[in-house]
Amino acid sequence: MQFDPHHLSALAAVLRRGSFEMAAADLAVTPSAISQRIKALEERIGTSLVNRGTPCTGTKSGRRLAKHGEDVGLLEDLLAHDLALKGAANPTRLRIALNADSLATWFVDAMALVDGVLFDLVIDDQNHSADWLKRGEVSAAVTLSGKSAPGCDAIPLGSLRYIATASPEYKARWFAGGVNAATLQKAPCLEFNAKDTLQGSWIAAVFNQRSSTPCHYLPSTQGFIEAACAGIGWGMNPEVLVHDHIRHDRLVALVPDTPLDVPLTWQVSRIMAPSLKAMTLAVRAATKKVLIPIAGP
Repeated sequence: MQFDPHHLSALAAVLRRGSFEMAAADLAVTPSAISQRIKALEERIGTSLVNRGTPCTGTKSGRRLAKHGEDVGLLEDLLAHDLALKGAANPTRLRIALNADSLATWFVDAMALVDGVLFDLVIDDQNHSADWLKRGEVSAAVTLSGKSAPGCDAIPLGSLRYIATASPEYKARWFAGGVNAATLQKAPCLEFNAKDTLQGSWIAAVFNQRSSTPCHYLPSTQGFIEAACAGIGWGMNPEVLVHDHIRHDRLVALVPDTPLDVPLTWQVSRIMAPSLKAMTLAVRAATKKVLIPIAGP
């Protein structure tokens, strides 16, 4: 079955922007034209593709079809490159799932190495980003090693090193008797959201036991660091981002020499891998500057 590219672009714009009016502005057409294109697509598919509301969201079929439209754009871009076709090509849109700490530490450098791409980044925990690939909603993802998605090529990138850090004042207040499983059960920690398991993983690795800790939810990498410096809680911060804070005594390690290395993998839909070769090369180049090589068996 072939789809009208104007219909697919209208669907993608509605789901991206959240309204028919904003999608119309993006595509330089009227909201009525967007509505007609969506209606024609829904009639052809035989099911609803958009949940009309504020904002508009995609149904399962709608999200999958919008992603298909983006994939077609990537494949056509590769074909034009291979055939050395000239002309003013529109930028292709690439949807990628990754964790916030990768975005804050190295992924922007990878983005800067790729031309002609409009990025649509989905932020999710590295433990869950592979799920976006499994659902067919992204073309590529930065995932936790071992979380492979069917039909995808998986490329090990290296490990992002985390340090359990807090302000000196916070450590003196909450851990005057030492850092242990008992004191950690009382000291407030920082977590990105309910999916964040880094703090618990560090406690298990260092103290060989699970511990329930009171926590603040703070979904911002920079906010995480600022909250730690302000003495709001302790948390696992990327070493590359807190190196200067530690050097200037704004932060201290809870337990010296106990880093937590989180191995990351770049996964690409196998059918899209040739079209994303430039992106894959950019990711590998950017991670070499930040991530720690994963030791072999």
